Amino acid sequence: MTNATLDFWIEPNANPVSPDVREGLLADPGFGRVFTDHMVTVRYSIDKGWHDAVVGARQPIPMDPAASVLHYAQEIFEGMKAYKLADGGTALFRPEANAQRFRESAVRLAMPQLPEDVFLESVRLLVDIDRAWIPAGEGGALYLRPFMFASEVFLGVRPSHEYLYIVIASSVGAYFKGGAKAISIWVSQDYSRAAPGGTGAAKCGGNYAASLVAQAQAIEKGCDQVAFLDAAERRWVEELGGMNLFFVFDDGTMLTPPLGGTILPGITRDSILTLARDQGLTVREAPYSFADWRADAQSGRLVETFACGTAAVVTSVGTVRSAEGDFVIGSGSPGQMTERMRTALTSIQRGTAPDPHGWVKPVA
Repeated sequence: MTNATLDFWIEPNANPVSPDVREGLLADPGFGRVFTDHMVTVRYSIDKGWHDAVVGARQPIPMDPAASVLHYAQEIFEGMKAYKLADGGTALFRPEANAQRFRESAVRLAMPQLPEDVFLESVRLLVDIDRAWIPAGEGGALYLRPFMFASEVFLGVRPSHEYLYIVIASSVGAYFKGGAKAISIWVSQDYSRAAPGGTGAAKCGGNYAASLVAQAQAIEKGCDQVAFLDAAERRWVEELGGMNLFFVFDDGTMLTPPLGGTILPGITRDSILTLARDQGLTVREAPYSFADWRADAQSGRLVETFACGTAAVVTSVGTVRSAEGDFVIGSGSPGQMTERMRTALTSIQRGTAPDPHGWVKPVA
């Protein structure tokens, strides 16, 4: 990655976490609760453009109670990871794709587009200064959360004139406790994640806020995650609260719901589509109904379902529950294709397999 057109000021944390304390935290980081010493901030105003780019100590954000984001929810974010490679180096996975999606989300939320080179340099610098926070254990990574929100102190209903872009980092292990097991899914028939013309394709906080009541319902039903159907007909399977879905059939073919504006264009999803086709597999992007999901699982035609995303990578779905009853997919355990796709993807991310598409970007 090249240097950004915007110069970053580096201010190392004067009171970093001690190596001993850090080592203790990294022994079992969980997901999203252990944070590194530094953060990136870049400001935007309608008159000055992007300015004041700083890599400094992680600290609270001063915020006025009239900040526009608190009232009209102009906010977007990304999720990505930095990995330790087999050769001892550190790398990001497809960061250009995150940068592009961040710009697309900004357009949908009427926000200024952060230049891609600034996005890339911001995450590179943060990984470089906090690379000691990457856990050494299996599945360990540095989860990066770039985000931007409307910071103007103003209560009128219009796009903000000021924004704050921030990147924080979290040391993470496995997303689901217990390792690579098959998760259970609750299919929500009461709530929708996104509607045509809405913000389903943008990575904004409101999409996730809207999914939380359905996710809580899933937990009440003893499930790990919630799956959403389309808002118009409540017929077509779309995605989970934070992951895309793939379906594997007994003839070796695969299917994933098409994007179309209501489904987040997952980078892991796109990577799996590419890897599967590289291996000569037939993968269709086509609508798939909940009724067909049930019928195909019960007949044995559907042998696997898996979810994918940056946080959980590739995760098998074993049981599906809904108000209409439950059904099991295959044996209810992780399937061969799920493990095949997980291994193919993680081997490239970790530098133990060839990278024919140039997805792995070393952090110099």
